[in-house]
Amino acid sequence: MERNTKLHGLVALFDTPDQIIHAAEKVSHSGYKDFDVHTPYPVHGMDDAMKLKPSKLGYVTLVFGLSGAAFALLLMWWTMVVDYPMNIGGKPFFSLPAFIPVTFELTVLFATLATVIGMITFFFRFPDNKHPLHDTPYMQAVSRDKYGVFIGASDPKFDVKEVRALFESLGGKKISEIMEIEKTWQDAFNPKFIGILVTTAILVSGGTYFALNKLLYITPFNWMEHQFRGVPQEKSDFFADSRMMREPVAGTVARGHMPYEFKDSVAQPADPVENPLVNSPEIFKLGQKKYLTFCSPCHGDYGDGDSRLNQQFPNPPSLHTTKLRDWKDGNIYHVITNGQNVMPSYSHQMTVKERWAVVSYIRALQKAKNASETEIEQFRKENTSNGN
Repeated sequence: MERNTKLHGLVALFDTPDQIIHAAEKVSHSGYKDFDVHTPYPVHGMDDAMKLKPSKLGYVTLVFGLSGAAFALLLMWWTMVVDYPMNIGGKPFFSLPAFIPVTFELTVLFATLATVIGMITFFFRFPDNKHPLHDTPYMQAVSRDKYGVFIGASDPKFDVKEVRALFESLGGKKISEIMEIEKTWQDAFNPKFIGILVTTAILVSGGTYFALNKLLYITPFNWMEHQFRGVPQEKSDFFADSRMMREPVAGTVARGHMPYEFKDSVAQPADPVENPLVNSPEIFKLGQKKYLTFCSPCHGDYGDGDSRLNQQFPNPPSLHTTKLRDWKDGNIYHVITNGQNVMPSYSHQMTVKERWAVVSYIRALQKAKNASETEIEQFRKENTSNGN
């Protein structure tokens, strides 16, 4: 880099961290403002020695973070309340809890971008690739194992002789003058530069257009467009009946699934299937959960047939009748699977295990509601012996 005869400042090198701390304190106490310290690694206590004020970068982060939060809330308020209000589950149009994640994300986004951009451009003044200290023996030394102080010529108290004498009194070495760099201006409208920009733009846009509109439709790159797959409701050239949507093969079942042999049969089977589940606290808990979800609205929480639908639907019979208590588990499972009268099938709402768990829970309700005196007495004795 070419330099002119204008003085930028003076620099001096020191050998130890203690020396650079002492030098920074003396320069600061001498009243210099336009000075800086360069070290190969952070030196503890340097901020106090240089009397540095707290950085104002935090204010940038705060302002833009609050701006991001305000922008997010304003955008969602305008969208959901003014421009396109929607009733979502009866919630208010401006439902703040639902907007907190987006508000948080935009707060972090605005604050982070503003901090990084502000730090690089305004506080560090980058990119400054022609700084007078660059490419000097001083900068090479403080980047390895030396410590240096710089005092700029723009400081009101700057005097070459006084600064040099100060550095010498502090034990500074290799005191040298740094000259300004000769600034050069590039012509942005240079024909060669404009030609490079135009050529780059044409190549990038042309290549993108060719790749997205031509290349993807040329063999072998068009395999995603012409692939052998079935499209619902479309005609098929593969199957004889020309239908792409296929029905299950007759007489087959899906692997790992045994279909209910009495499915779609209204009448009760003469030999109903047996309950494959072994009663356990987990099974009763699962059955209770599904019973309270799907069965209790009509049958009541305890199976008494006391529907809470306020006569909007015919009340079902009690689950504690002699008929239902005499039924086998498979009979109850049959009704849950296929439905009965106005009761629909729940085979799509509950899995096979969940339906059998409901059957086990209904049996527990029947046992609790219709226990004999002997069973009650036996239960009391067991609880007394267990300390309950």
